[in-house]
Amino acid sequence: MEARLTLEDGRTFVCRSFTGSGEAGGEVVFNTSMTGYQEVLTDPSYSGQMVTMTYPLVGNYGVNTEDVESDRIQVAAFLVKEYQPFPSNFRSTQSLADYLVDQGVLGVEGLDTRALTRHIRNGGAMRAIISTTDLDSESLTQRAQAIPSMKGLDLAREVTTATAYRWKQGHPEPIEDNGKLDTAVWQQKGERPSVVAIDFGLKYNIARCFEKAGFEVVVVPATTDASTIVAMAPDGLFLSNGPGDPEPVNYGIQTVKELLGRLPIFGICLGNQILGLAMGGRTYKLKFGHRGANQPVKNLATGKVEITSQNHGFAVDMKSLNADAVEVTHINLNDNTVEGIRHRRMPAFSVQYHPEASPGPHDAAYLFDQFRAMMKTN
Repeated sequence: MEARLTLEDGRTFVCRSFTGSGEAGGEVVFNTSMTGYQEVLTDPSYSGQMVTMTYPLVGNYGVNTEDVESDRIQVAAFLVKEYQPFPSNFRSTQSLADYLVDQGVLGVEGLDTRALTRHIRNGGAMRAIISTTDLDSESLTQRAQAIPSMKGLDLAREVTTATAYRWKQGHPEPIEDNGKLDTAVWQQKGERPSVVAIDFGLKYNIARCFEKAGFEVVVVPATTDASTIVAMAPDGLFLSNGPGDPEPVNYGIQTVKELLGRLPIFGICLGNQILGLAMGGRTYKLKFGHRGANQPVKNLATGKVEITSQNHGFAVDMKSLNADAVEVTHINLNDNTVEGIRHRRMPAFSVQYHPEASPGPHDAAYLFDQFRAMMKTN
């Protein structure tokens, strides 16, 4: 079925839907990973975005019930060069097309993804409309320009969990009484380090990695205040990844400000940006973001280069940080942006990339051990 993708600057791409008729709008971004499209689809950090994969053939291994990063597809639409309708993989339980159709997400193929990626690299991430019913470029351009910009949007509220839950044996387990989040939520307190994870758009694999590393994890909504977390008496606090602009997440920033120095803190992705803001820094929107499984990051303490997985459109402004209080620990070797920070006196550190995604495959696994060591010390 014929479709049109039109960007806010008027550039139009002809393509076709492999999921039937439909329409979608959002910011168009690209991901350079060669595999992992199911993880991309379900990553809450992609909320409000239409994702194009630079790898040309997508769908060849289908989808399954295990490789999900949340409880649903999060992308607004999925854009590929060539869709493979006949998956071949012993773990596959469904085709990619059926998976998208079941959740009402538009998927298109026959798109010149190389031209689209080059256009975004030159012009920056842009808002766009894709449609199988409205094929008029002028109309689509005007509608794309009317889509709210990612700058200033608080998307964490839209993807966070509604209620707290315990992570147990690889799956979320509801907590019976969410009205009393105190020490009673812990089942093995003392035997395993206890972590409260604030869900700004948490990827399930982060929780899996914490559990595998021997932590007990309770996930709480993004709006959970500092007094509630203190009453839970965890050994540490984790700030999750998530979508959109970190600056409007003022409730999360305030919570972290109040807990700095009171609990060991570890953040990933949006959690890194929120920690940076809580420590007095600023953030800014990147031209086209970092999205893929091959981003080189240098650990400034060891000099080692880690191959990392990333998905973010905002970054911490290095110049805005108070160097007497905050140390930059990691930088991106492609553009020298901040990839990690830590407080010099208080137990708090974070990274912009995703150590749980394991593209290295184990380059960044040490960060979970570093968090455990910080808990013991503090």
